[in-house]
Amino acid sequence: MRVLIHGSELAAATAAAALSWVGHRVTWLPHASAAWSALSTSGWLTSEPELMRRLEEGMSQGSLHLAATEEDAVGREAFDVLWLALSPGQRQDAAESVERLMTGLCPGAVLVNNSTFPVGETEQLESRLDGCRAVALADLLEEGRAWETFTRPSRWLLGCDADGAERQVRELLRAFNRRREVFQRMPRRAAELTKLAINGMLATRISYMNDIAGLADSLGVDVEYVRQGMGADSRIGYEYLYPGCGFGGPNFSRDLMRLADVQSASGRHSALLDQVLDINEHKKETLFRKLWAHLHGRLEGRCVAIWGAAFKPGTARIDQAPVLTLLRALWAQGVRVRLHDPAAIPAVLAEVGEHPLLEVFRGDPLEACEGADALMLVTEWKAYWNPDWPLLAKRLGEKLLLDGRNIYDPAHVAACGMHYRGIGRRADP
Repeated sequence: MRVLIHGSELAAATAAAALSWVGHRVTWLPHASAAWSALSTSGWLTSEPELMRRLEEGMSQGSLHLAATEEDAVGREAFDVLWLALSPGQRQDAAESVERLMTGLCPGAVLVNNSTFPVGETEQLESRLDGCRAVALADLLEEGRAWETFTRPSRWLLGCDADGAERQVRELLRAFNRRREVFQRMPRRAAELTKLAINGMLATRISYMNDIAGLADSLGVDVEYVRQGMGADSRIGYEYLYPGCGFGGPNFSRDLMRLADVQSASGRHSALLDQVLDINEHKKETLFRKLWAHLHGRLEGRCVAIWGAAFKPGTARIDQAPVLTLLRALWAQGVRVRLHDPAAIPAVLAEVGEHPLLEVFRGDPLEACEGADALMLVTEWKAYWNPDWPLLAKRLGEKLLLDGRNIYDPAHVAACGMHYRGIGRRADP
């Protein structure tokens, strides 16, 4: 099939790579705000496993063409599919772009809205098409695993009100639907709301577990016992039940805000969603508060090492990441920070600039701990799971380890001569 993809989101790049890989003739038109020259060097794209290699492979083989302008895109051939993968902030651009790109569509073409827009937006986009159908295809990609989740999906959540459009989308994605039936079809508005509701539920589980972790801290209970007891209940399960120092990420955070907007636009107010967001923002400060308590508020002139800046392992993004809240809180108290991350340092520097209280490291994580009083674990990169414990203890002046992801064994850390503070976990009084 002949496919025109428009957008500069991870969903657009992944669709361009995967669809051209399986034989479709793909033209990719990045959004004007992020042309290919910028995308090709962006940390979030270059660090995504497999993706850059597949994009370059598609371009070298001729199955993927990069278009610089709308005129270049629509002037090549008539397209069977227009695939939109735009950010929520580009919603206004989407309607105007569809009208202009429509001239490049063949009769009976399908618009696949892979963007997270307000509920009902796919119908609005269809009204701008001349006889073509529009479907909503929820963006369910996992950053850090985008190629895998697209090419070996657990499901496709398809909002579709016309059988013909469904058949066309099934043919488009047939190569990724061979192991088992992964399409779940529903009305377009239902699919758009389901996408937001899924992340709302996951965020609720995380924030609830973080709330329980705070209670466990107050009661002197190890929250790991509580987590395992809850997860063993088949009605609950273990997924998204890990306490931590807050979640971030472009898609997760934007979906929650979009869900809040949908609630507001419908005349409803969700006190639950407000609480979920409040708990998460509060949790981003928890490692700072634990540091404050351990040092009795005497922070000025101290030095803290931080392991991890990315909002999750496997990505270079720091959108709404807990590290940003931590940096602001530490700098306000005059604390020097030695920050290590294998991928996200460029994004941190782009966000905060060259700060006088910040040193950054990309190589050996232990190098960032030299001369530090304490270590904060913020992102659970695999390189951080098994450090040289004797050397780490030697380098930390206060022997304090603040585990924001509960990846370490408190008893083992204590046996190495250090103080352990986790999220609802601790090894010493």
